[in-house]
Amino acid sequence: MPDAEHEALRDLVRAREAAKKDQLRARHRLSKFLLRHGRRPPVGVALWTVKYLEWVKRDVHFAVKAQEATLLDYLHEVEHMAARIVRLDSAIEEAVKVAPAKMRAVIEGLQALRGIAKISAVTIVAELGEVTRFSKARELMGYAGIVASENSSGERQRRGSITKTGNAHLRRVVVEAAWAYRHRPAIGFTLRKRQGNLSEEVKEIAWKAQHRLHARYGKLLAKGKNKGVVVTAVGRELLGFIWAIGVQVEAEQKESLRQAA
Repeated sequence: MPDAEHEALRDLVRAREAAKKDQLRARHRLSKFLLRHGRRPPVGVALWTVKYLEWVKRDVHFAVKAQEATLLDYLHEVEHMAARIVRLDSAIEEAVKVAPAKMRAVIEGLQALRGIAKISAVTIVAELGEVTRFSKARELMGYAGIVASENSSGERQRRGSITKTGNAHLRRVVVEAAWAYRHRPAIGFTLRKRQGNLSEEVKEIAWKAQHRLHARYGKLLAKGKNKGVVVTAVGRELLGFIWAIGVQVEAEQKESLRQAA
């Protein structure tokens, strides 16, 4: 069972996840309303950028009051959702600052992995609790529901799609992170900064993950697999590296406490 700190943090990151879903719905309502009335942004203005919202506020108007009221309501909802996410991000930052040292250490350690920044790392830790409660990576994959379903009888074995019977919040974050491994292995400025205070062992695991998962992505894609299937398979293997880093960091924390005692 999660302790009070893990449960509180889990509630907070799930609130943010709900806010992101609400933001997506609000954006869809506004964009579909504009398209339905033939209002398209100028060339070079990407959706949901600052320039896009400025264009909507400045240049999009309707002669009929009912339609203008609809536009303003949809626009207000989009801005409200954006402010809500900023507020929750700030709350997550503050919650991490007062979290137990072991939890903070694992959050920092997971950010050594490509595709896993602070919010993703916090979500993973909040959903998992202590990583060492899983004796092996395969157990963690099963917990996330990213293992193949099986329908076997006697000597016949038949495997199907992933079970999706595990933790959906964890599965979503991991699959989203897996998209980063379609790119060649590299350590950019942001990733190097995240890895700055981490042990060499953790950084070595993260670097190994880049090479293995990028190769896995390319190999499955070359076989003609659907990109969604490929990314899910990469996400399953990414969980193995998440487990390895979690176990390593928790062991380092345990050793630090032993030496300090």
